Amino acid sequence: MSSTASKRTLYRLTRVGATPESMLEALGVGALDTLDAVVRNVSDHMGVPALAVSFAVAKEEAAWGKDVLRLAAESDLLQSEQRTGALLVLAVDDVVYAIGFDQGYRLLPAQLKDAHFGLSFGIRAINPRQVRDFTASVLGQARIDSSLIHAGASVPALGLRDHGRIIRHLGGYLDEVDLTAGSGTRNGAMTAEGGIGLRIKLGTTPATLIKDIRAIAAICEHVVPHPDLAFVEHITAVKDPSLIDALDAELDATLGRPADGRIIAAVPFSQSTDLPRSTACTIKIGSCPPHLRDEFSLDYVLERARVIQAGARVTALRQGTVELFRDTLSARTALAPRTASLEALSKETAMKWIEATFSLSSRTFCLLDGEWYELGAGYLRNVNETLAPLFPDAPSVDLPRWPLAEKLNRKGMRVMRPVDEGDYNKLAAQARRGWVCLDKKNVHNPFRASNSVEICDLFTEDDALVLVKPAHSSSPLSHLFSQARVSVELLFENAAVRAEFARSVQVNSDPARSIPEDFTPRRVVFAILLKDGAKLTPDSLFPFSAITLAQTAKALAARGVTVEVIGVESESAPSAMLDEAA
Repeated sequence: MSSTASKRTLYRLTRVGATPESMLEALGVGALDTLDAVVRNVSDHMGVPALAVSFAVAKEEAAWGKDVLRLAAESDLLQSEQRTGALLVLAVDDVVYAIGFDQGYRLLPAQLKDAHFGLSFGIRAINPRQVRDFTASVLGQARIDSSLIHAGASVPALGLRDHGRIIRHLGGYLDEVDLTAGSGTRNGAMTAEGGIGLRIKLGTTPATLIKDIRAIAAICEHVVPHPDLAFVEHITAVKDPSLIDALDAELDATLGRPADGRIIAAVPFSQSTDLPRSTACTIKIGSCPPHLRDEFSLDYVLERARVIQAGARVTALRQGTVELFRDTLSARTALAPRTASLEALSKETAMKWIEATFSLSSRTFCLLDGEWYELGAGYLRNVNETLAPLFPDAPSVDLPRWPLAEKLNRKGMRVMRPVDEGDYNKLAAQARRGWVCLDKKNVHNPFRASNSVEICDLFTEDDALVLVKPAHSSSPLSHLFSQARVSVELLFENAAVRAEFARSVQVNSDPARSIPEDFTPRRVVFAILLKDGAKLTPDSLFPFSAITLAQTAKALAARGVTVEVIGVESESAPSAMLDEAA
Protein backbone atom coordinates (compact mmCIF):
# COMPACT_ATOMS: atom_id res chain seq x y z
CA MET A 1 0.00 0.00 0.00
CA SER A 2 1.49 3.33 -1.03
CA SER A 3 1.82 6.14 1.50
CA THR A 4 -0.71 8.97 1.36
CA ALA A 5 1.91 11.55 2.40
CA SER A 6 5.66 11.93 2.09
CA LYS A 7 8.07 14.38 3.71
CA ARG A 8 9.29 16.92 1.16
CA THR A 9 10.63 20.46 1.11
CA LEU A 10 8.21 22.98 -0.37
CA TYR A 11 9.49 26.32 -1.69
CA ARG A 12 7.41 29.37 -2.54
CA LEU A 13 8.83 31.19 -5.55
CA THR A 14 8.85 34.88 -6.38
CA ARG A 15 9.12 36.65 -9.74
CA VAL A 16 7.93 33.52 -11.58
CA GLY A 17 4.80 33.61 -13.73
CA ALA A 18 2.08 31.01 -13.15
CA THR A 19 2.56 29.31 -16.54
CA PRO A 20 4.79 26.39 -17.61
CA GLU A 21 6.56 28.70 -20.07
CA SER A 22 7.46 31.20 -17.33
CA MET A 23 8.58 28.38 -15.05
CA LEU A 24 10.91 27.01 -17.72
CA GLU A 25 12.33 30.47 -18.40
CA ALA A 26 12.98 31.01 -14.67
CA LEU A 27 14.87 27.72 -14.33
CA GLY A 28 17.05 28.61 -17.31
CA VAL A 29 16.89 26.62 -20.52
CA GLY A 30 20.67 26.76 -20.89
CA ALA A 31 21.29 25.30 -17.43
CA LEU A 32 18.85 22.47 -18.08
CA ASP A 33 20.41 21.73 -21.48
CA THR A 34 23.84 21.48 -19.83
CA LEU A 35 22.47 18.74 -17.57
CA ASP A 36 20.65 17.08 -20.47
CA ALA A 37 17.55 17.35 -18.27
CA VAL A 38 14.17 15.85 -19.12
CA VAL A 39 11.46 18.55 -19.06
CA ARG A 40 7.74 17.82 -19.20
CA ASN A 41 4.60 19.96 -19.03
CA VAL A 42 2.39 18.03 -16.58
CA SER A 43 -0.39 20.59 -16.22
CA ASP A 44 -3.13 18.28 -17.46
CA HIS A 45 -2.25 15.56 -14.97
CA MET A 46 -1.81 17.95 -12.03
CA GLY A 47 -4.92 20.00 -12.78
CA VAL A 48 -2.92 23.23 -12.34
CA PRO A 49 -0.09 24.82 -14.38
CA ALA A 50 2.91 22.58 -13.67
CA LEU A 51 6.35 21.63 -14.97
CA ALA A 52 8.38 18.53 -14.06
CA VAL A 53 12.15 18.23 -14.57
CA SER A 54 14.59 15.38 -13.92
CA PHE A 55 18.31 14.89 -14.52
CA ALA A 56 21.17 12.47 -13.95
CA VAL A 57 24.89 13.23 -13.90
CA ALA A 58 27.12 10.16 -14.13
CA LYS A 59 30.77 10.00 -13.06
CA GLU A 60 33.10 7.17 -13.97
CA GLU A 61 34.76 7.35 -10.58
CA ALA A 62 33.43 8.40 -7.18
CA ALA A 63 35.07 11.43 -5.57
CA TRP A 64 36.71 9.26 -2.90
CA GLY A 65 38.21 6.81 -5.43
CA LYS A 66 41.78 8.11 -5.65
CA ASP A 67 42.10 8.35 -1.86
CA VAL A 68 41.05 4.72 -1.41
CA LEU A 69 43.30 3.59 -4.25
CA ARG A 70 46.29 5.40 -2.74
CA LEU A 71 45.68 3.78 0.66
CA ALA A 72 44.52 0.30 -0.32
CA ALA A 73 46.14 -0.15 -3.77
CA GLU A 74 43.23 -2.29 -4.99
CA SER A 75 41.63 -0.88 -8.14
CA ASP A 76 38.59 -3.15 -7.94
CA LEU A 77 37.44 -1.12 -4.91
CA LEU A 78 36.69 1.83 -7.19
CA GLN A 79 33.05 2.59 -7.98
CA SER A 80 31.23 4.94 -10.29
CA GLU A 81 28.57 7.30 -8.99
CA GLN A 82 25.48 9.01 -10.32
CA ARG A 83 23.88 12.21 -9.07
CA THR A 84 20.16 12.41 -9.80
CA GLY A 85 17.30 14.73 -9.01
CA ALA A 86 13.88 15.95 -9.99
CA LEU A 87 11.89 19.13 -9.52
CA LEU A 88 8.16 19.76 -9.66
CA VAL A 89 7.09 23.38 -10.19
CA LEU A 90 3.39 24.18 -9.93
CA ALA A 91 1.07 27.16 -9.58
CA VAL A 92 -1.69 27.07 -6.97
CA ASP A 93 -4.05 30.05 -6.94
CA ASP A 94 -1.55 32.04 -9.06
CA VAL A 95 1.30 31.48 -6.56
CA VAL A 96 4.21 29.35 -7.79
CA TYR A 97 5.70 26.60 -5.62
CA ALA A 98 8.43 24.01 -6.15
CA ILE A 99 9.27 20.63 -4.61
CA GLY A 100 12.69 19.02 -4.99
CA PHE A 101 13.43 15.30 -5.07
CA ASP A 102 16.96 14.22 -4.11
CA GLN A 103 19.33 16.77 -5.73
CA GLY A 104 16.53 18.43 -7.70
CA TYR A 105 16.38 21.42 -5.35
CA ARG A 106 19.73 22.52 -6.79
CA LEU A 107 17.94 23.38 -10.04
CA LEU A 108 16.23 26.30 -8.27
CA PRO A 109 18.20 29.58 -8.52
CA ALA A 110 18.52 31.04 -5.02
CA GLN A 111 17.03 34.39 -6.02
CA LEU A 112 13.71 32.75 -6.93
CA LYS A 113 13.04 31.39 -3.44
CA ASP A 114 10.91 33.35 -0.98
CA ALA A 115 13.42 33.52 1.87
CA HIS A 116 10.75 33.85 4.59
CA PHE A 117 8.15 31.29 3.50
CA GLY A 118 9.04 28.30 5.68
CA LEU A 119 9.79 30.36 8.78
CA SER A 120 6.56 32.33 8.34
CA PHE A 121 4.61 29.06 8.51
CA GLY A 122 6.69 27.80 11.45
CA ILE A 123 6.01 30.71 13.81
CA ARG A 124 2.28 30.35 13.12
CA ALA A 125 1.88 26.58 13.30
CA ILE A 126 4.63 25.16 15.55
CA ASN A 127 3.78 24.64 19.21
CA PRO A 128 6.21 26.97 21.11
CA ARG A 129 6.41 24.42 23.95
CA GLN A 130 7.60 21.71 21.56
CA VAL A 131 10.38 23.26 19.48
CA ARG A 132 12.72 20.53 18.26
CA ASP A 133 15.42 22.45 16.45
CA PHE A 134 16.46 25.89 15.34
CA THR A 135 19.16 27.64 13.37
CA ALA A 136 20.06 31.27 14.06
CA SER A 137 22.40 33.80 12.54
CA VAL A 138 24.34 35.69 15.20
CA LEU A 139 24.16 39.35 14.27
CA GLY A 140 27.57 40.98 14.06
CA GLN A 141 29.47 37.71 13.84
CA ALA A 142 30.15 35.32 10.97
CA ARG A 143 28.47 32.57 12.96
CA ILE A 144 25.41 30.37 12.70
CA ASP A 145 24.12 28.58 15.81
CA SER A 146 21.96 25.48 15.75
CA SER A 147 20.41 23.09 18.27
CA LEU A 148 18.45 19.83 18.11
CA ILE A 149 16.25 18.34 20.85
CA HIS A 150 14.33 15.35 19.56
CA ALA A 151 11.63 15.38 22.25
CA GLY A 152 11.05 19.11 21.91
CA ALA A 153 11.56 21.97 24.37
CA SER A 154 10.01 25.34 25.14
CA VAL A 155 11.20 28.64 23.70
CA PRO A 156 12.62 29.86 27.08
CA ALA A 157 14.47 26.58 27.64
CA LEU A 158 16.23 26.93 24.30
CA GLY A 159 17.23 30.55 24.93
CA LEU A 160 15.89 31.59 21.55
CA ARG A 161 15.38 35.20 22.60
CA ASP A 162 19.09 35.77 23.18
CA HIS A 163 20.48 39.10 22.01
CA GLY A 164 21.61 39.16 18.42
CA ARG A 165 20.11 35.82 17.43
CA ILE A 166 18.16 36.14 14.22
CA ILE A 167 16.13 32.94 13.80
CA ARG A 168 16.52 31.57 10.27
CA HIS A 169 15.08 28.07 10.72
CA LEU A 170 12.62 26.60 13.19
CA GLY A 171 11.40 23.04 13.61
CA GLY A 172 8.99 21.38 15.98
CA TYR A 173 5.66 19.71 16.61
CA LEU A 174 2.65 21.36 15.03
CA ASP A 175 -0.55 22.53 16.59
CA GLU A 176 -3.61 21.16 14.82
CA VAL A 177 -3.35 21.60 11.05
CA ASP A 178 -5.63 20.29 8.34
CA LEU A 179 -3.12 18.38 6.21
CA THR A 180 -3.26 15.00 4.52
CA ALA A 181 -0.65 13.51 6.87
CA GLY A 182 -2.37 14.71 10.05
CA SER A 183 -4.86 11.87 10.24
CA GLY A 184 -2.18 9.20 9.87
CA THR A 185 0.10 10.21 12.75
CA ARG A 186 0.04 9.08 16.36
CA ASN A 187 -2.21 11.42 18.35
CA GLY A 188 -2.29 13.66 15.29
CA ALA A 189 1.25 14.92 16.10
CA MET A 190 3.10 16.24 13.06
CA THR A 191 6.44 17.93 12.70
CA ALA A 192 7.62 20.64 10.34
CA GLU A 193 10.87 22.50 9.72
CA GLY A 194 10.58 26.00 8.36
CA GLY A 195 13.34 28.19 6.97
CA ILE A 196 13.64 29.33 3.37
CA GLY A 197 11.66 26.23 2.44
CA LEU A 198 9.13 24.25 4.44
CA ARG A 199 9.96 20.59 5.12
CA ILE A 200 6.74 18.80 5.95
CA LYS A 201 4.70 15.75 4.97
CA LEU A 202 2.68 16.51 1.84
CA GLY A 203 0.06 14.57 -0.07
CA THR A 204 1.38 12.23 -2.75
CA THR A 205 -1.43 12.68 -5.28
CA PRO A 206 -2.16 15.84 -7.29
CA ALA A 207 -5.40 16.47 -5.40
CA THR A 208 -3.98 15.97 -1.89
CA LEU A 209 -0.80 17.92 -2.66
CA ILE A 210 -2.76 20.92 -3.93
CA LYS A 211 -5.11 20.70 -0.93
CA ASP A 212 -2.11 20.73 1.45
CA ILE A 213 -0.48 23.69 -0.31
CA ARG A 214 -3.71 25.67 -0.01
CA ALA A 215 -3.93 24.85 3.71
CA ILE A 216 -0.32 25.99 4.24
CA ALA A 217 -0.94 29.21 2.29
CA ALA A 218 -4.03 29.95 4.38
CA ILE A 219 -2.04 29.60 7.62
CA CYS A 220 0.69 31.95 6.35
CA GLU A 221 -1.86 34.54 5.21
CA HIS A 222 -4.57 34.48 7.86
CA VAL A 223 -3.06 33.16 11.12
CA VAL A 224 -1.11 35.54 13.37
CA PRO A 225 2.23 34.32 14.83
CA HIS A 226 2.01 32.55 18.19
CA PRO A 227 2.73 35.14 20.95
CA ASP A 228 5.72 33.10 22.19
CA LEU A 229 7.20 32.99 18.68
CA ALA A 230 6.31 36.48 17.49
CA PHE A 231 9.76 37.69 18.60
CA VAL A 232 11.17 35.96 15.51
CA GLU A 233 9.88 38.95 13.57
CA HIS A 234 11.49 41.46 15.93
CA ILE A 235 13.49 42.68 12.99
CA THR A 236 11.25 43.90 10.21
CA ALA A 237 12.13 43.74 6.53
CA VAL A 238 12.29 47.21 4.96
CA LYS A 239 9.71 47.56 2.18
CA ASP A 240 9.73 51.32 1.50
CA PRO A 241 11.64 51.82 -1.80
CA SER A 242 12.84 55.30 -0.82
CA LEU A 243 14.20 54.00 2.50
CA ILE A 244 15.95 51.10 0.75
CA ASP A 245 17.50 53.63 -1.66
CA ALA A 246 18.74 55.74 1.28
CA LEU A 247 20.27 52.70 2.98
CA ASP A 248 21.86 51.51 -0.27
CA ALA A 249 23.35 54.99 -0.73
CA GLU A 250 24.84 54.88 2.78
CA LEU A 251 26.26 51.42 2.10
CA ASP A 252 27.63 52.54 -1.28
CA ALA A 253 29.45 55.46 0.34
CA THR A 254 30.85 53.22 3.10
CA LEU A 255 32.11 50.71 0.52
CA GLY A 256 34.08 53.52 -1.09
CA ARG A 257 35.97 54.34 2.12
CA PRO A 258 38.63 52.38 4.03
CA ALA A 259 37.13 49.62 6.20
CA ASP A 260 35.88 50.89 9.58
CA GLY A 261 34.31 47.71 10.95
CA ARG A 262 30.72 48.52 10.04
CA ILE A 263 30.81 45.90 7.28
CA ILE A 264 31.69 42.38 8.36
CA ALA A 265 31.74 38.93 6.78
CA ALA A 266 28.64 36.75 7.03
CA VAL A 267 27.50 33.30 5.93
CA PRO A 268 24.34 33.15 3.80
CA PHE A 269 21.80 30.84 5.39
CA SER A 270 21.19 29.18 2.03
CA GLN A 271 24.86 28.15 1.82
CA SER A 272 25.44 27.29 5.48
CA THR A 273 25.11 23.55 4.89
CA ASP A 274 27.42 23.60 1.86
CA LEU A 275 30.14 25.71 3.49
CA PRO A 276 31.58 22.94 5.74
CA ARG A 277 31.89 20.64 2.69
CA SER A 278 33.46 23.26 0.45
CA THR A 279 37.19 23.39 -0.20
CA ALA A 280 37.25 26.39 -2.53
CA CYS A 281 35.18 29.32 -3.70
CA THR A 282 35.13 31.85 -6.49
CA ILE A 283 34.33 35.52 -5.91
CA LYS A 284 33.20 37.67 -8.81
CA ILE A 285 32.69 41.40 -8.30
CA GLY A 286 32.37 43.79 -11.23
CA SER A 287 33.97 43.12 -14.60
CA CYS A 288 36.87 40.99 -13.32
CA PRO A 289 36.75 37.22 -13.92
CA PRO A 290 35.89 34.94 -10.96
CA HIS A 291 38.69 34.92 -8.38
CA LEU A 292 39.46 31.40 -7.08
CA ARG A 293 40.37 31.11 -3.38
CA ASP A 294 40.47 28.47 -0.66
CA GLU A 295 37.89 30.41 1.34
CA PHE A 296 35.82 33.57 1.29
CA SER A 297 37.73 36.83 1.76
CA LEU A 298 35.95 39.96 2.97
CA ASP A 299 39.10 41.99 2.28
CA TYR A 300 39.01 40.98 -1.39
CA VAL A 301 35.32 41.91 -1.70
CA LEU A 302 35.89 45.32 -0.10
CA GLU A 303 38.96 45.99 -2.26
CA ARG A 304 37.04 45.18 -5.44
CA ALA A 305 34.04 47.29 -4.35
CA ARG A 306 36.21 50.26 -3.42
CA VAL A 307 37.53 50.74 -6.97
CA ILE A 308 34.06 50.63 -8.54
CA GLN A 309 32.45 53.94 -9.45
CA ALA A 310 30.44 55.63 -6.70
CA GLY A 311 26.76 54.82 -6.99
CA ALA A 312 27.43 51.47 -8.66
CA ARG A 313 29.07 49.57 -5.79
CA VAL A 314 25.91 48.12 -4.22
CA THR A 315 24.64 47.01 -7.62
CA ALA A 316 28.01 45.34 -8.27
CA LEU A 317 27.69 43.36 -5.04
CA ARG A 318 24.09 42.36 -5.76
CA GLN A 319 25.10 41.22 -9.25
CA GLY A 320 28.37 39.70 -8.01
CA THR A 321 28.55 36.09 -6.89
CA VAL A 322 30.25 33.77 -4.41
CA GLU A 323 30.21 30.16 -5.56
CA LEU A 324 31.24 27.25 -3.33
CA PHE A 325 33.04 24.19 -4.68
CA ARG A 326 34.15 20.79 -3.46
CA ASP A 327 37.52 19.54 -4.69
CA THR A 328 37.13 15.99 -6.01
CA LEU A 329 40.88 15.49 -6.36
CA SER A 330 42.83 15.30 -3.11
CA ALA A 331 46.25 15.72 -4.74
CA ARG A 332 46.90 18.08 -7.65
CA THR A 333 49.71 18.13 -10.18
CA ALA A 334 50.57 20.25 -13.20
CA LEU A 335 48.66 17.71 -15.29
CA ALA A 336 45.64 17.89 -12.99
CA PRO A 337 44.83 21.60 -12.52
CA ARG A 338 42.51 22.55 -9.71
CA THR A 339 39.78 24.02 -11.90
CA ALA A 340 39.29 20.64 -13.57
CA SER A 341 38.54 18.90 -10.27
CA LEU A 342 36.04 21.30 -8.70
CA GLU A 343 32.43 20.28 -8.26
CA ALA A 344 30.02 23.20 -7.88
CA LEU A 345 27.93 23.15 -4.70
CA SER A 346 25.98 26.42 -4.60
CA LYS A 347 26.09 30.03 -5.73
CA GLU A 348 24.78 33.18 -4.05
CA THR A 349 24.92 36.90 -4.60
CA ALA A 350 27.99 38.48 -3.00
CA MET A 351 25.70 40.84 -1.09
CA LYS A 352 24.60 37.95 1.12
CA TRP A 353 28.19 37.41 2.29
CA ILE A 354 28.33 40.72 4.16
CA GLU A 355 26.49 42.26 7.10
CA ALA A 356 26.29 45.95 7.93
CA THR A 357 24.49 48.25 10.35
CA PHE A 358 23.58 51.91 9.83
CA SER A 359 21.50 54.46 11.67
CA LEU A 360 19.21 56.95 9.97
CA SER A 361 18.01 59.53 12.49
CA SER A 362 16.79 57.51 15.50
CA ARG A 363 16.23 54.26 13.57
CA THR A 364 18.75 51.42 13.27
CA PHE A 365 18.97 49.09 10.29
CA CYS A 366 21.01 46.03 9.45
CA LEU A 367 21.83 44.32 6.17
CA LEU A 368 21.32 40.59 6.65
CA ASP A 369 21.26 37.91 3.95
CA GLY A 370 21.10 40.59 1.27
CA GLU A 371 18.05 42.39 2.68
CA TRP A 372 17.61 45.47 4.84
CA TYR A 373 15.89 45.03 8.19
CA GLU A 374 14.93 47.51 10.87
CA LEU A 375 15.84 46.50 14.39
CA GLY A 376 12.63 46.76 16.39
CA ALA A 377 12.38 49.10 19.36
CA GLY A 378 11.84 46.18 21.74
CA TYR A 379 14.95 44.40 20.51
CA LEU A 380 17.14 47.50 20.89
CA ARG A 381 15.61 48.22 24.29
CA ASN A 382 16.58 44.73 25.50
CA VAL A 383 20.15 45.24 24.29
CA ASN A 384 20.39 48.66 25.95
CA GLU A 385 18.95 47.33 29.22
CA THR A 386 21.66 44.67 29.25
CA LEU A 387 24.42 47.20 28.53
CA ALA A 388 23.46 49.95 30.99
CA PRO A 389 24.71 48.20 34.20
CA LEU A 390 28.03 47.35 32.53
CA PHE A 391 29.11 51.03 32.48
CA PRO A 392 29.32 52.05 36.19
CA ASP A 393 29.72 55.66 37.28
CA ALA A 394 32.37 54.54 39.79
CA PRO A 395 34.65 51.93 38.15
CA SER A 396 35.89 49.11 40.36
CA VAL A 397 39.34 49.21 38.74
CA ASP A 398 41.64 52.22 38.94
CA LEU A 399 43.23 52.36 35.51
CA PRO A 400 46.22 54.63 34.89
CA ARG A 401 45.84 57.34 32.26
CA TRP A 402 46.98 56.39 28.78
CA PRO A 403 50.25 58.23 28.06
CA LEU A 404 50.83 60.18 24.87
CA ALA A 405 54.02 60.07 22.83
CA GLU A 406 55.34 62.06 19.91
CA LYS A 407 54.77 60.26 16.59
CA LEU A 408 54.80 61.04 12.89
CA ASN A 409 51.40 61.26 11.22
CA ARG A 410 50.68 60.40 7.58
CA LYS A 411 51.88 63.82 6.47
CA GLY A 412 55.21 63.37 8.22
CA MET A 413 54.38 65.90 10.93
CA ARG A 414 55.15 65.32 14.61
CA VAL A 415 51.99 64.95 16.70
CA MET A 416 51.07 63.59 20.11
CA ARG A 417 49.36 60.22 19.95
CA PRO A 418 48.60 57.45 22.52
CA VAL A 419 51.45 55.02 23.12
CA ASP A 420 51.03 51.50 21.76
CA GLU A 421 48.74 49.08 23.59
CA GLY A 422 51.62 46.84 24.66
CA ASP A 423 53.49 49.78 26.21
CA TYR A 424 50.36 50.86 28.09
CA ASN A 425 49.85 47.38 29.54
CA LYS A 426 53.44 47.27 30.83
CA LEU A 427 53.11 50.74 32.38
CA ALA A 428 49.76 49.84 33.99
CA ALA A 429 51.17 46.70 35.61
CA GLN A 430 54.14 48.67 36.95
CA ALA A 431 51.90 51.43 38.31
CA ARG A 432 49.47 49.19 40.21
CA ARG A 433 50.56 46.93 43.05
CA GLY A 434 49.89 43.25 42.49
CA TRP A 435 48.94 43.63 38.82
CA VAL A 436 50.46 41.27 36.24
CA CYS A 437 51.00 42.12 32.58
CA LEU A 438 49.96 39.11 30.49
CA ASP A 439 49.80 40.89 27.14
CA LYS A 440 50.93 38.37 24.48
CA LYS A 441 51.56 35.76 27.21
CA ASN A 442 49.34 33.26 25.47
CA VAL A 443 48.25 29.77 26.48
CA HIS A 444 47.95 26.84 24.10
CA ASN A 445 44.67 26.44 22.28
CA PRO A 446 43.39 22.94 23.17
CA PHE A 447 41.28 22.85 20.02
CA ARG A 448 43.98 23.84 17.54
CA ALA A 449 47.59 23.00 18.29
CA SER A 450 48.91 25.45 15.69
CA ASN A 451 47.80 28.57 17.55
CA SER A 452 47.36 30.02 21.02
CA VAL A 453 44.93 32.16 23.00
CA GLU A 454 45.50 35.36 24.96
CA ILE A 455 43.48 35.12 28.18
CA CYS A 456 43.80 38.78 29.19
CA ASP A 457 46.12 41.80 29.03
CA LEU A 458 46.23 42.56 32.75
CA PHE A 459 45.51 40.45 35.83
CA THR A 460 44.62 42.56 38.87
CA GLU A 461 45.43 42.05 42.52
CA ASP A 462 41.86 40.84 43.19
CA ASP A 463 41.92 38.35 40.28
CA ALA A 464 40.00 40.32 37.63
CA LEU A 465 40.76 39.70 33.96
CA VAL A 466 41.33 43.05 32.24
CA LEU A 467 41.24 43.24 28.44
CA VAL A 468 42.59 46.47 26.98
CA LYS A 469 41.95 48.03 23.58
CA PRO A 470 42.29 51.41 21.89
CA ALA A 471 39.46 51.49 19.36
CA HIS A 472 38.42 53.83 16.58
CA SER A 473 35.85 51.46 15.08
CA SER A 474 33.51 48.57 15.79
CA SER A 475 35.69 45.75 14.52
CA PRO A 476 38.38 45.59 17.26
CA LEU A 477 35.78 45.95 20.02
CA SER A 478 33.63 43.11 18.69
CA HIS A 479 36.78 40.98 18.58
CA LEU A 480 37.71 42.04 22.13
CA PHE A 481 34.30 41.06 23.53
CA SER A 482 34.37 37.73 21.72
CA GLN A 483 37.93 37.09 22.96
CA ALA A 484 36.79 37.48 26.56
CA ARG A 485 34.05 34.93 26.08
CA VAL A 486 36.52 32.43 24.62
CA SER A 487 39.00 33.05 27.45
CA VAL A 488 36.45 32.51 30.20
CA GLU A 489 35.00 29.40 28.60
CA LEU A 490 38.47 27.87 28.19
CA LEU A 491 39.31 28.54 31.84
CA PHE A 492 36.06 26.96 32.97
CA GLU A 493 36.16 23.96 30.65
CA ASN A 494 39.82 22.97 30.25
CA ALA A 495 42.10 21.90 33.10
CA ALA A 496 45.27 22.24 31.01
CA VAL A 497 44.42 25.86 30.17
CA ARG A 498 43.79 26.64 33.86
CA ALA A 499 47.12 25.12 34.87
CA GLU A 500 49.05 26.94 32.13
CA PHE A 501 47.38 30.25 33.02
CA ALA A 502 48.31 29.80 36.70
CA ARG A 503 51.94 29.17 35.71
CA SER A 504 51.91 32.23 33.45
CA VAL A 505 50.69 34.44 36.30
CA GLN A 506 53.50 33.17 38.54
CA VAL A 507 56.24 33.48 35.91
CA ASN A 508 55.26 36.99 34.78
CA SER A 509 54.58 38.57 38.20
CA ASP A 510 57.16 40.48 40.23
CA PRO A 511 57.36 39.50 43.01
CA ALA A 512 56.22 35.99 42.17
CA ARG A 513 52.50 35.51 42.75
CA SER A 514 50.58 32.26 42.77
CA ILE A 515 46.95 31.40 42.06
CA PRO A 516 45.34 27.95 42.35
CA GLU A 517 45.71 25.70 39.33
CA ASP A 518 41.93 25.30 39.31
CA PHE A 519 41.40 29.08 39.10
CA THR A 520 38.27 30.31 37.32
CA PRO A 521 37.50 34.03 36.98
CA ARG A 522 34.63 35.88 38.60
CA ARG A 523 35.10 39.29 36.97
CA VAL A 524 36.02 40.58 33.50
CA VAL A 525 36.85 44.23 32.84
CA PHE A 526 37.06 45.81 29.40
CA ALA A 527 39.35 48.84 29.40
CA ILE A 528 38.78 50.90 26.25
CA LEU A 529 40.43 54.06 24.97
CA LEU A 530 38.28 55.84 22.42
CA LYS A 531 39.63 58.20 19.80
CA ASP A 532 40.66 61.55 21.29
CA GLY A 533 39.92 60.20 24.77
CA ALA A 534 36.15 60.57 24.33
CA LYS A 535 33.92 59.47 27.22
CA LEU A 536 32.84 55.84 26.91
CA THR A 537 29.10 55.12 27.12
CA PRO A 538 26.82 52.47 25.57
CA ASP A 539 26.06 55.01 22.83
CA SER A 540 29.78 55.07 21.94
CA LEU A 541 29.55 51.56 20.50
CA PHE A 542 28.61 50.70 16.96
CA PRO A 543 25.51 48.44 16.84
CA PHE A 544 27.56 45.31 16.09
CA SER A 545 29.83 45.97 19.06
CA ALA A 546 26.88 46.70 21.34
CA ILE A 547 25.14 43.47 20.36
CA THR A 548 28.33 41.42 20.76
CA LEU A 549 28.92 42.95 24.20
CA ALA A 550 25.35 42.12 25.26
CA GLN A 551 25.81 38.54 24.06
CA THR A 552 29.11 38.24 25.93
CA ALA A 553 27.75 39.69 29.18
CA LYS A 554 24.78 37.34 29.14
CA ALA A 555 26.93 34.27 28.39
CA LEU A 556 29.44 35.12 31.14
CA ALA A 557 26.68 35.88 33.65
CA ALA A 558 25.44 32.32 33.16
CA ARG A 559 28.84 31.20 34.51
CA GLY A 560 28.72 33.61 37.44
CA VAL A 561 31.17 36.07 35.86
CA THR A 562 30.39 39.80 36.04
CA VAL A 563 31.34 42.19 33.24
CA GLU A 564 32.39 45.82 33.55
CA VAL A 565 33.30 48.32 30.82
CA ILE A 566 35.60 51.20 31.69
CA GLY A 567 36.85 54.07 29.57
CA VAL A 568 40.56 54.83 29.83
CA GLU A 569 41.40 58.52 29.98
CA SER A 570 44.39 59.77 28.04
CA GLU A 571 46.96 62.21 29.35
CA SER A 572 46.03 65.72 28.31
CA ALA A 573 48.50 67.58 26.15
CA PRO A 574 47.83 70.83 24.26
CA SER A 575 49.84 69.57 21.29
CA ALA A 576 47.56 66.54 20.99
CA MET A 577 44.77 68.86 19.94
CA LEU A 578 46.81 69.71 16.85
CA ASP A 579 46.58 66.10 15.63
CA GLU A 580 43.31 66.40 13.74
CA ALA A 581 44.18 69.80 12.31
CA ALA A 582 47.47 68.41 11.06
